[in-house]
Amino acid sequence: MTVKTGQVCPVSGVWRVVGIPTITAPIAKGNRMPPYNGNAVTWLLVQRA
Repeated sequence: MTVKTGQVCPVSGVWRVVGIPTITAPIAKGNRMPPYNGNAVTWLLVQRA
């Protein structure tokens, strides 16, 4: 499952930025997906909470 910066998080869990660098962040359902380093990115769900 992937979600882009600015979209609402559909599932609480650990999300990873697609591409390089790979960074993970815990994001709760209902929050807006954040940018990384000031840029819009695509987030990939790696573990449900």
